[in-house]
Amino acid sequence: MSTYIEDTRKVTTRRLVEMKSRGEKISMLTAYDYTMAKIVDGAGMDVILVGDSASNVMAGNVTTLPMTLDQMIYHAQSVVRGVKRALVVVDMPFGTYQGNSKEALSNAIRIMKETGADCLKLEGGSEIRESIERILTAGIPVMGHLGLTPQSINKFGTYTVRAKDEAEAAKLREDAKLLEEIGCCSMVLEKIPASLATEVSQSLSIPTIGIGAGSGCDGQVLVVHDMLGMNQGFSPRFLRRYADLHHIMTEAIHDYVVDVKAGDFPNANEQY
Repeated sequence: MSTYIEDTRKVTTRRLVEMKSRGEKISMLTAYDYTMAKIVDGAGMDVILVGDSASNVMAGNVTTLPMTLDQMIYHAQSVVRGVKRALVVVDMPFGTYQGNSKEALSNAIRIMKETGADCLKLEGGSEIRESIERILTAGIPVMGHLGLTPQSINKFGTYTVRAKDEAEAAKLREDAKLLEEIGCCSMVLEKIPASLATEVSQSLSIPTIGIGAGSGCDGQVLVVHDMLGMNQGFSPRFLRRYADLHHIMTEAIHDYVVDVKAGDFPNANEQY
């Protein structure tokens, strides 16, 4: 049975584990700028992810791969300034941690020092074990990410559901255990069968955050632009839209254009 507890204390990685242990679901959304982060945090969000999905929704790229370290640091700095309570997690972008664990540590330290974030997120399992372990030795919390890993889209060739066959499911189970054993504080499970996500979540002492992975995870994450209906071109099964800001914003902007053209804005009360 899940219990929601109103709590204004700063969310930490330890508190996420405590939430899992008492059956309280963890809420997580993305944010990429100060204004949005302040709104999301003020609404009671537990975790804010400064995702490399900024590459898609902020920069208009097709994949997350073009995102640079400097760009992620800029977005994370902006978000941290707007957050009081939520745990702020930053994605390490593609190419900053794969293959060279010393560079991974250097990049991780730079993100933490320059942004003031609370945790980093890395995609992958055994393939990036050395990088995760080296980052952890510096006292930097790491959130793992298994299943569909968007930074590997050129390898997968598709955004379809992952781990449907037993071989891939077995590897995911092994990687999840590995990430827990080497010290990850939590992990995202993206676009995998709900039954597998539930099994993995129940087998771990650290919390899982699902996206397209069913209700059996310990928490859920969505891209804020998607769930607010600002992005109309993305409609996967797992997405629930809580607003239609695309329509609201378009109407408001159109009304502004009409008022300016008609000379109705500004009126006598709106000028000095």
